[in-house]
Amino acid sequence: METSTSKSPRAASPSRTQALRFWERDPWSARLVVVMIALLIFFAAVRPQAFFSGRTWTSMAVQFPEFGLMALGVMVTMFTAGIDLSVVAIANVTAICTALTLRAVLTPEVSATNSLMAVAIALGTALVVGIVCGAINGLLIAKLKIPAILATLGTLELFGGIAIVLTGGKPVSGVPKAYGAVFAAKIGGVVPMALIVFILCALVAGALLALTSFGKEILMLGTNETAARFSGMKISSLLVRTYVMSGVLAAMAGLVMLANYNSAKADYGATYTLLTVLIVVLGGVNPNGGKGRLLGVLLSILMLQVLSSGLNMFSGISNFYRPLIWGAVLLFVITVNEMNIRNPLERFLPGRNKS
Repeated sequence: METSTSKSPRAASPSRTQALRFWERDPWSARLVVVMIALLIFFAAVRPQAFFSGRTWTSMAVQFPEFGLMALGVMVTMFTAGIDLSVVAIANVTAICTALTLRAVLTPEVSATNSLMAVAIALGTALVVGIVCGAINGLLIAKLKIPAILATLGTLELFGGIAIVLTGGKPVSGVPKAYGAVFAAKIGGVVPMALIVFILCALVAGALLALTSFGKEILMLGTNETAARFSGMKISSLLVRTYVMSGVLAAMAGLVMLANYNSAKADYGATYTLLTVLIVVLGGVNPNGGKGRLLGVLLSILMLQVLSSGLNMFSGISNFYRPLIWGAVLLFVITVNEMNIRNPLERFLPGRNKS
């Protein structure tokens, strides 16, 4: 005789119940987790020696913060039904301005004073350049009513042109060693500073989106701009603040790029524009605005980095194929989103067509 306290053989374990709840609450992110686990298992099986190498994981932790920070900026603009295509140019202008300032102010030696000044100059330059560039984008979109894709495409060329004028198209090298001693350092000899910068920026962005009215308002604006206007929201101010946030995140990416390359150039990271858009869309952010989660974007960043590093393990796959792969994945995801169906293969399965 069964008692009321006995457990059914089919009762789900707590961990399984939590997994099911996560799947039901955020199916898009859950699918990304499944895909990433599948990629990890695949690469671990076919290239175990290279995959489990500490050098591979350290390299990944150094690489993805560059475009990951830019993707976070694109994410917040896409929440408002906009987009920021100028993030790469903002990052390069920031890196160039920082490098030129550091060379003019600091001596080449590494000392405690130089290191502190390097941090202060880098962060100050990133804030100034990011705020100015982001405010230009925001004013063009909010005040002049220029579509975001056209405004940021124009500033992509504008900021890129400024970078070329500042450098003559040549790399800016000779950055004082004090900068690299801080921003290219590895905590405990393992964790790169680039990863620390990315985590801190992601936490700040997440707090702003989840804990402040700013996060709710940009999603509301992306969902229905007319309703947002009638609710009393200051649309112009909100858009400017959104693009300023994107500009600052892109500027922080510029600091990471400067540390990784130990130089700055106007055309570094030229392929990141497509990649950042792919990350945001693949992370579940609706290109039409109003929908998306930071978690999905973070998972998308990690998944694409794992895929990119995994492809590097195959000598027969050229780097020239990478834009082709990113473009195909982006078109596929956008197509599935536009079809607005939960399972793109369901309609082709017999007996499941409910129409």
